[in-house]
Amino acid sequence: MNELTLNNHVRMPVIGYGTWDIRGEAGKQSILTALDLGYRLIDTAQMYENEYIVGYAVKESGIPREELFLTTKIYRPRTTYQKAKSGIEQSLNELQTDYIDLLLIHEPYKSAPEMYEAFKEALRDGKVRAIGISNFDAEKYKEFVRSCEIIPAVNQVESHVYFPQLELKNLLNSYGTQMQSWASFTEGRTHPARPFHLMPTAPAAVYESRILISPEDSRSVCPFSYCTIKWQSWSTSSAVAFLSPDGDSIVISFPTTRLFARYFST
Repeated sequence: MNELTLNNHVRMPVIGYGTWDIRGEAGKQSILTALDLGYRLIDTAQMYENEYIVGYAVKESGIPREELFLTTKIYRPRTTYQKAKSGIEQSLNELQTDYIDLLLIHEPYKSAPEMYEAFKEALRDGKVRAIGISNFDAEKYKEFVRSCEIIPAVNQVESHVYFPQLELKNLLNSYGTQMQSWASFTEGRTHPARPFHLMPTAPAAVYESRILISPEDSRSVCPFSYCTIKWQSWSTSSAVAFLSPDGDSIVISFPTTRLFARYFST
């Protein structure tokens, strides 16, 4: 798995497995499948109410903790310094780990700077390896960095072929913050001008989508992939996606079928 270097020299995988609607035993098995396929970045959040499932899956996988990269997020109920501090301890317990690789403020709350003080303390104490934010647009980001001593390592935002947010990416780059995308596969949404086409074959199917940027740029813009995907053909289907060896295809494995999503530049 390819990696990139964050602004504090921490190495982070360029593709991760998102768990926002992972639940129960089936969710744990999806995480185990992702790990078996080579994923090493697993993303969760207190809002998702499934950190404990990630923790159990990581333990059951038998993969050494230092080979994994765990991301989680603190949200609205923990928007003071003290509450954020206790929230970090809660996440450490739920994930059954001594440290979190990347800790994010889930949304741009008014008290985000106060929460960030608890994040910085956890960073200094070795409980967190990197800290950042999520869902901050350009104005919210600029306002936030004016008040923080440590520039966020990551800003995780919606970014995909229909909404790449290249201007925001350029702004973040200028400060040394890595943009990380959620909904990289559009959560199954389509665009009238550039629809996804499902072409059944046996035993596989192919999704094709034309995009406005090259495959290399798409991996730079969208280094993170939420792969519990909501396609039009399924209400909710757990899937695992990974890059092919040539880097041009994304293979998406479902419990009962396999989809090959190939990206083409215009």
